[in-house]
Amino acid sequence: MNIQNTELKFLDKPIHADAMTDIIYMMCPIHLLTIAQKIKEIKTGQTLAVLTDYDGALQDIPAWCGTTGNEFLGVLEESDHYKFYIKKLKE
Repeated sequence: MNIQNTELKFLDKPIHADAMTDIIYMMCPIHLLTIAQKIKEIKTGQTLAVLTDYDGALQDIPAWCGTTGNEFLGVLEESDHYKFYIKKLKE
């Protein structure tokens, strides 16, 4: 059984991302729908960076990764937003 990392993990430096989406000012469920669309646009093995200022994303995005089979790499806390990193593991 392949369990993906879904625990909240704060990063101390950015990770290289192959694509980025800005969902600042979006809240549930629109932010997850936007991430789902963007993850379809990248290739398996690539990383998506997600910019958001929604505190609920701290629980939502790692949980979404767990249910969709994508890997939650971590989150970087900036002064006015978060940057989440998600690795696409399957089509």
